Amino acid sequence: MKLNQRSSCLWIATATLFLIYAADALVAGEPKILEVPTNPIAMPLAVSIEEASTFDLAAPFTLVELNITGEAHGSPLPVQLVSEAAADGTKLEGGRQLLAVIPPAETPNGARRFRLQSSKSESSGDFRFEAVNDASLGLWQGEHPVWVYNHGNITGQHVPKDDPRRRRGCYIHPIWGLRGEVISGDFPEDHYHHHGVFWTWPHVRIGESKYNLWADVDIQQRFVRWIYRQTGPVAAVLAVENGWFVRDRKVMIERVWIRTFAASEGRRALDITLTWIPIDRDVTLQGAAGKSYGGLTMRFAPRDDKQTVITTPSGRTSEDLPDTRLPWADYTSQFVGAQTPSGATVMIDPDHPDFPPAWLTRHYGVMCVGYPGVQAKIFPVDEAFTLNYRISIHDASAELVDLKQDYGAYTSALQACWLK
Repeated sequence: MKLNQRSSCLWIATATLFLIYAADALVAGEPKILEVPTNPIAMPLAVSIEEASTFDLAAPFTLVELNITGEAHGSPLPVQLVSEAAADGTKLEGGRQLLAVIPPAETPNGARRFRLQSSKSESSGDFRFEAVNDASLGLWQGEHPVWVYNHGNITGQHVPKDDPRRRRGCYIHPIWGLRGEVISGDFPEDHYHHHGVFWTWPHVRIGESKYNLWADVDIQQRFVRWIYRQTGPVAAVLAVENGWFVRDRKVMIERVWIRTFAASEGRRALDITLTWIPIDRDVTLQGAAGKSYGGLTMRFAPRDDKQTVITTPSGRTSEDLPDTRLPWADYTSQFVGAQTPSGATVMIDPDHPDFPPAWLTRHYGVMCVGYPGVQAKIFPVDEAFTLNYRISIHDASAELVDLKQDYGAYTSALQACWLK
């Protein structure tokens, strides 16, 4: 997943940095030094390792912070090495990423440096994948459920049998909050086609034919194969390939990577990378006119509407926001069965096309990121396009300052880089 190496380091290391000796140096006696921006809250990050083939990926590693003189201080941080997605959404041959959660900085300014070093012991973590049934794969952290990915078709028994929205697959639901409450909804009475976290469009044109993937009219998503699965001390990573099918003809390749970090400081980050490749002919996508839904969508669980709050970078809003450009938006409420409010922030990668994209937010329980929005866009045959998002789940009501810091942690982590 191309989530990190997109900007230059914040400052250039001095020559003395490269003279630091470490018995556990990784390459020819030279340690690998990671520079990250300072952030006031915990910062989950994933950064590519370009020289992955030069050291033993099977060995355990940690990050240790360096002070201004290059000396180690503080406790080592657990890290996890995982496979990296290629541009087409498959597993990149030989590609690796380092996953870690960087704790808050002691001082508010400057950049921080960490040395990657081998560890004497390996931590496997307490994530696990387990089949829920033939159609669904669940993720747990310890005894606590995190989410379920429905690769097969799920049936909404209360939906009329002749309604194409009665069955669907290739989506995430349920999603649990950090206190064990379900925060996502599926087949709601007001919109049968809403289903947890999903990614569909109401207007799909292929040649002269028009389809509605949003409501599964004449086109469906179907599971094709698993690409990758790994758990460790920092995160769980799942990658899957689906297809868009018109009857038995596949018209689009869809590859999904879901990276789920361990909960930290009352938050859990879910990073979602979506890659599509039109096959056979160009595909045109378009959102709903005047609203802009069509793309990544999150439907929330039943809740106490009196406690529902939507917050954007401008603050809390009492109005629904159609066709509104936003880098992030948060939905908080007290969900059925919960004792306290909780919620989730949907965040947009700053490298997202047309950043920030146009959204539709609804207080009744849905957040829709619109891309390409109300203006149709042609995606050429055999050319991959990728969209990156983060869903940050929080265990309490969130103030604007907290949400801004959380989005800042997301964007700051994308600037992490290795010093040469």
